[in-house]
Amino acid sequence: MGKASHQPPDLALPKGKIPALRVVPMPADANHNGDIFGGWIMAQVDVAGGIVAGRVARGRVATVSVNSFVFKQPVQIGDVLSLYAKVVRIGNTSITVKVEVYAERGRAEARVVKVTEAALTYVAIDLKGKPRPVPK
Repeated sequence: MGKASHQPPDLALPKGKIPALRVVPMPADANHNGDIFGGWIMAQVDVAGGIVAGRVARGRVATVSVNSFVFKQPVQIGDVLSLYAKVVRIGNTSITVKVEVYAERGRAEARVVKVTEAALTYVAIDLKGKPRPVPK
């Protein structure tokens, strides 16, 4: 009788979607247990969301809230992270973006796991840092 696995089923990267950002965490990004700092992952998610929000705003944006943030799996040194971001709401000055993070893990037996998902809200800002309307 085989052992039961507690690992989630392997996923695949989302088909037909282009990641907003791809990045590889390095040893300097790891904590004392060898896992990547949650704060480092949060920063990458903020960058990916900001790229998409900035395109919609056609200019500068600032993060105003992190609406949700869920760590599903630890991120390991050498994982290739793909961060997918999509706009879920556009307000007068704000843009809410959902970001999903997938890790391509391993070389010989590569597998993909979803490691993080988050929703962030950005506000379009002018050169003085004041809110401005999102272009229609």
